[in-house]
Amino acid sequence: MGLKWLEYAVKAPSEEWHYQALQRQNQLTKPQGSLGLLEYIAVSMAAMQAVRQPVLENIHISVFAADHGVVEEGVSLFPQSVTTEMVKNFSEGGAAISVLAQLHNATLEVIDVGTKYNPGPLPKVISMRVAAGTENMTRKAAMTVEKLTLAMRAGREAAERAKLHGAQLFIGGEMGIGNTTSATALACAILEKPAVELTGPGTGLDSAGVAKKAAVIERALSLHQQDTVDPLKLLRTLGGFEIAALSAAYVRCAQLGLPVLIDGFICSAAALIATRLSPDANQWWFYAHTSAEPGHAAMMQALHARPLLNLGMRLGEGSGAAVAVSVMRSAVALHNNMATFAEADVAESLD
Repeated sequence: MGLKWLEYAVKAPSEEWHYQALQRQNQLTKPQGSLGLLEYIAVSMAAMQAVRQPVLENIHISVFAADHGVVEEGVSLFPQSVTTEMVKNFSEGGAAISVLAQLHNATLEVIDVGTKYNPGPLPKVISMRVAAGTENMTRKAAMTVEKLTLAMRAGREAAERAKLHGAQLFIGGEMGIGNTTSATALACAILEKPAVELTGPGTGLDSAGVAKKAAVIERALSLHQQDTVDPLKLLRTLGGFEIAALSAAYVRCAQLGLPVLIDGFICSAAALIATRLSPDANQWWFYAHTSAEPGHAAMMQALHARPLLNLGMRLGEGSGAAVAVSVMRSAVALHNNMATFAEADVAESLD
């Protein structure tokens, strides 16, 4: 199939059910608009599902893991073996996303799209390894066209599995030492901002480490300057296998009519790419939280996003999105179960 599927049309949420849901919100026993973003969530979910009462019970979480060649430049405090160890931790149920997935009774799968050290067969881990990490983007393109295609296939198939299993919400997560460097480079290229403005500590760099990381990103941007317009070229030159997979998953979910809850910094970089691959895809997206990474605010502004939470999180894995599921479920429950003024025999004078 290659990448031709990226050109498929995005399914449109129902305008009729959006209107019906908005009318119901305006009849509930509360001042109009008093539930803020909760009202937006409920109305959007009703339109996406084309139903009177939206449902949010079946949640699918796909965590993509891969390593980055740019780690050779000293941009992370941790070795790439940590990525593989965390894949094992996901499998054994010990990671934050594992705990949160269990809390929400969500389906959790981990897709190894290119860890440097192969973890071997593990429960709940799908091996779709493209290579043992990307190339060092300060010296050459992070990946070839063929490798990009394989990474995006992993994301496309994850979205299709979620839809096939009746998911009502898709959450993408990531794990990869060095991936904040790649995500920042992508954001700098798309937003046309200098690296020093968007670069953050990642897994805990001090100020000197952040400055070094920004300089590394600037070198990569300079090397690949001619490739900063085409989103696929951007992914190929500056991206990671897990970021490519996430971008593909977000586009495919929109094509299939499956709502998406986008996590933090890395996932937002993937969303930036996805909007350039498929401009209408963001009709199907919610944004979980504001990351503590300094470049995230610029991403949210570019995406016209309204994050649901601001908890100072920067863990990744899809953990911020999993926390925000409770907010989305609250929104749906309020929409479905609150009484209208007529049902409660209350005068419509709340203000």
